[in-house]
Amino acid sequence: MFTLHNLCLQQGGKPLLQNANLRVHQGYKVGLLGQNGSGKTSLLKVLSGQLEIDSGDLSFPSNIVISSAEQEFSNSHRKAIDFVMDGHTKLRSLESDLKEAEQQNDGLKIAQILAQLDAISAYSAPVTAAKLLTGLGFSEQSQQQQVGSFSGGWQMRLNLAKALMCPSDILLLDEPTNHLDLDAVFWLEDWIKQYKGTLVLVSHDVSFLDAVVTHIAHLTQQKLTLYRGNYSSFVIQHAAERELQQSLADKQQKKKQHLESFIRRFKAKATKAKQAQSRIKMLEKLETISIARVNSNIQFQFYNPQHQPSPMLYWKSVSAGYNSAILQDITFNLSPGERIGLIGRNGEGKSTFIKALAQQLPYFEGEYYQANKLCIGYFSQHQIDTLTLTESALWHLKKIAPQQKEQDLINFLGGYGYKGDRVNEPLSLFSGGEKARLALALLIWQKPNLLLLDEPTNHLDIDSRTALIEALQDFTGSIILVSHDRTLLESCCDEFYLVHNRNLSKFNGNLADYKLWLLAQNNTPKQKKINRVNDIRSKKQQQALQRQQLSPIANKIQKIETQLDYHQQKIKEIEHQLSENSIYESHNKLQLNNLLAEQHNHTVESKKLEDIWLDLNHELEALKNSFIYV
Repeated sequence: MFTLHNLCLQQGGKPLLQNANLRVHQGYKVGLLGQNGSGKTSLLKVLSGQLEIDSGDLSFPSNIVISSAEQEFSNSHRKAIDFVMDGHTKLRSLESDLKEAEQQNDGLKIAQILAQLDAISAYSAPVTAAKLLTGLGFSEQSQQQQVGSFSGGWQMRLNLAKALMCPSDILLLDEPTNHLDLDAVFWLEDWIKQYKGTLVLVSHDVSFLDAVVTHIAHLTQQKLTLYRGNYSSFVIQHAAERELQQSLADKQQKKKQHLESFIRRFKAKATKAKQAQSRIKMLEKLETISIARVNSNIQFQFYNPQHQPSPMLYWKSVSAGYNSAILQDITFNLSPGERIGLIGRNGEGKSTFIKALAQQLPYFEGEYYQANKLCIGYFSQHQIDTLTLTESALWHLKKIAPQQKEQDLINFLGGYGYKGDRVNEPLSLFSGGEKARLALALLIWQKPNLLLLDEPTNHLDIDSRTALIEALQDFTGSIILVSHDRTLLESCCDEFYLVHNRNLSKFNGNLADYKLWLLAQNNTPKQKKINRVNDIRSKKQQQALQRQQLSPIANKIQKIETQLDYHQQKIKEIEHQLSENSIYESHNKLQLNNLLAEQHNHTVESKKLEDIWLDLNHELEALKNSFIYV
């Protein structure tokens, strides 16, 4: 499908690729891995034609269609569904050509364009766009909103839907799950599995990579190496190549002993039984995680709380929200050491619940209790946006710890990648992942006994995500977590609560069960009604396009029939005159000759028109038979 040969690329004087080689075949789904700043996004821009290479060769088959999601925001007044349909560039081009042909009243060109529109199933494009938007969390009403009215995260979803709308041979996706909820991640995963083209994907979501990719392209030391298999397979292969198995075994054994000690300590306690079970499951994933982090310098470490009041907090018939109640009549009790994952469809109120627990939103009714020694560490979905980009990491930590010795603060920040002069550099110079690590470090410093985490892995690379998982595994306080990262949820949560229909309830099952629940929701009477409406709409659009395609031929037939009627009428009038005896008298000889000549002309013209009429009807019937009726 495409080949890189001795490709060289640099950005800002920094070499990213040096004589790199890669061959990707049709149908490969490739996960592109590499450290932050190694050039993954730049390589995607090269493949999409947005960046020029410095030297080497990049070859594609002719007439290849490449689709990629834009990273820019828009203030467009276009409706969301129209914006997404713009991704189907062939459709939009034909629609423009059709408009021009109609203005020129070019019947033949109109018929040709309509045939092309039918060939690309243009009638179903609005329904396809609506299904994409629905899968990515947009309600039917929001699909009609202007693009500029959406937040940055939702505009990124629109950009993703627009990329998926394009019938492409190669699809390039850069962190597509970053702005998605878990249900949208499930949907996207299924969509990619059905995608027939070639995929190149940058993602730090291990579960997502394991589910969708067939190969891994590893970008390291300015070279590319292709591995067969998913992420977990790549980790094992890569470690074997580097002959790290013995040192890995030593580190792995230490971690295993640590986790087994944890299990022994809590397995006997009924309140910790599920927690122990989650650690047993974690042991099964330990090998992959340990291998991935064998050379890591990134570490997170939460302070284990000195106080864990019981209960930590409770709600009784509470309603909460923004200007009005989004969550209603919720009763909830949190005990020490509970580790809860929140699941539910987009927009149901998961982030609202966490924000209300953190007392960032008002309560409209009900009873709320919070223990005196409760210390909440709240990480919001947009936590890094609260950082002051003109200030340094040290400045931020001093702000919450003004009495602490500066050297202690510097030592603390060093554990999160802020070493040497970097502690005093403005945050505007740092990547999103580095800012996210600082935001987590600031939270950790405050020594919370309850962690409220809303999408904490956004912007974190695989190494940092794994470090966070290990730290949360060791944390003995309570956790309430919202995340689209299944590895994080499955590794750190003992139970799940479902936010649905403005309420909160315990979910009896795991994430696989939740996916089945989502599928069942799509088969509810309400959803079936929506599907029926979409089917009817699709049929009407198809029928409208077919009528439009038949129209030029039908108009020609009608015009021919009008001309035939005229000639037939003239022939009848002449025959009537020829039936009169007087026309054959000698003094009417000239008139008789004229009538006979006129009769001949009309008869010849009628025959020509009849032949054309027959050909047009054959063409019309053939076109009707070519349609696939739904």
